[in-house]
Amino acid sequence: MTVDTTAPASAPATSADLPPSNGTRVTNWAANYIDERTSISGLVKELGRKIFPDHWSFMLGEVALYSFVVILLSGTFLTFFFQPSMAVVTYDGSYAPLKGIQMSAAMSSTLNISFDIRGGLLLRQVHHWAALLFVASIGLHMLRIYFTGAFRKPREINWVIGFVLFVLALAEGFTGYSLPDDLLSGNGLRIIDGMVKGIPVVGTWISYLLFGGNFPGEAIVGRLYSLHILLLPAILVAALGAHMVLLIVNKHTQFAGPGRTEGNVVGSPIMPVFAAKAGGFFFIIFGVVMLTASFVTINPIWVYGPYDPSPVSAGTQPDWYIGFADGALRLIPHGWEFMLGPYTVSMNILVPVVGLVVFLAVVAAYPFFEAWVTGDKREHHIADRPRNAPTRTAIGAAGVTFYAVLWTAASSDLLATHFKLTIEGVITFLQVSVFVAPVIAYLVTKRICIALQKKDREIALHGFESGRIVRLPGGEYVEVHEQLSDYERWKLVSFDDHAPVMLRPNKDGKITVPARLRARASNWFFEDRIVPVSLTEIEASHGDQLTQEQVAVESR
Repeated sequence: MTVDTTAPASAPATSADLPPSNGTRVTNWAANYIDERTSISGLVKELGRKIFPDHWSFMLGEVALYSFVVILLSGTFLTFFFQPSMAVVTYDGSYAPLKGIQMSAAMSSTLNISFDIRGGLLLRQVHHWAALLFVASIGLHMLRIYFTGAFRKPREINWVIGFVLFVLALAEGFTGYSLPDDLLSGNGLRIIDGMVKGIPVVGTWISYLLFGGNFPGEAIVGRLYSLHILLLPAILVAALGAHMVLLIVNKHTQFAGPGRTEGNVVGSPIMPVFAAKAGGFFFIIFGVVMLTASFVTINPIWVYGPYDPSPVSAGTQPDWYIGFADGALRLIPHGWEFMLGPYTVSMNILVPVVGLVVFLAVVAAYPFFEAWVTGDKREHHIADRPRNAPTRTAIGAAGVTFYAVLWTAASSDLLATHFKLTIEGVITFLQVSVFVAPVIAYLVTKRICIALQKKDREIALHGFESGRIVRLPGGEYVEVHEQLSDYERWKLVSFDDHAPVMLRPNKDGKITVPARLRARASNWFFEDRIVPVSLTEIEASHGDQLTQEQVAVESR
């Protein structure tokens, strides 16, 4: 017997069998070095398992985030060329119609960015369009959160942070809008100056300190520039970071469906699915903003010219997100001033300012109001369908209508000129609408929600109309309904049945005034509520439907 001592033929070497290259060894060493000192791999692993729901409405928050990134990128470019100075210079740039005109250095540098810096006009318009998209997406994102009840425990604090982000976005937009010192931005600053001076006793001094002297002053652009590129963005980034951390800690809400329970999110993990989607979505947002900026002109300051109060006329409008404040000022009747000693108290300034502050405060505090009214202290991770919370949805519709009327009032002069109406008639109509329209919106919306709930209840019990008519032995004709699947029925019946808070005495046996107010508010909040369909009702309805079909079949 012989033994074959020859070595077997070796398999071809693969990349796994080859020794690591120098670059790979350096990368592994650096990764291990950082991980041993920061434990970042655990964080990456934990974040990679974070699940994001796949419903389209959750993309609104992503649009806000990605548009903010576009704002930072384009704004960084613009800071290299903008001169935040009110010093008077003579323009000598490429735009011939304004050559030889005296203007501020801020206006001159903005014109240079638009006409003399390669890519400057494109980046200016990218910056402006991205800012508009940022504010709009935050507003829509907050509306989605509100109407689905996603602000409830444990997300009340995140709602407040989101509200702060919205206010900071408004402030960022206004400070950036005012920097070029053109006719429109100067007019907006003049309105702010008038509102500040309308504050009794201290208003004049605040205006003097803010503008660095009599309007327009010498310091306002520099101070707005510091706010726009330094202070406000720093606060905004910090608030955005806190918002994202709480988002991860509290998890996403999601709509009811198979596998979707409280605290159990169904969707895509960050790594690698959601990260790939997010990267693609960011470039879509960037591309859309770029295309819009390339083909649609916005804020053509060379048409308006430098700020001069003499040519300001009808048609001078602020950016849309500030329109509600301008509209509030226009709706105040004239003659609302009176003397208080040596001081003039301008109620036509104080009333809209206080009213808008109260309106914004109500928006910020609403989650705590609803928690107090409902007495609900449970955690909520399943989003509501708006129809299943009719009072909340009606309140939201009333608030949106109130905002819309103020926003419309900011264009009262354009409405009058375009539709050949009197400005007095437009203002009077809007003055009535600002009180009446929200009430109508509340009543109509609540009725619609209750009607939709009744329709859902009918469908959950009896199914859809199939169009098939059968005759029963007694001669009666009935339509056989097509029953829903368990998934479709679950979407219609899976909402909480909240009852009004009962009026109870406290530990001392007394019924306090706050307790009475809470009970009345709770009765108002839950009046006309529709109770979800119970399992017993569904089984009884299915039995009746089955009996009808059996009788119809047997009678043939």
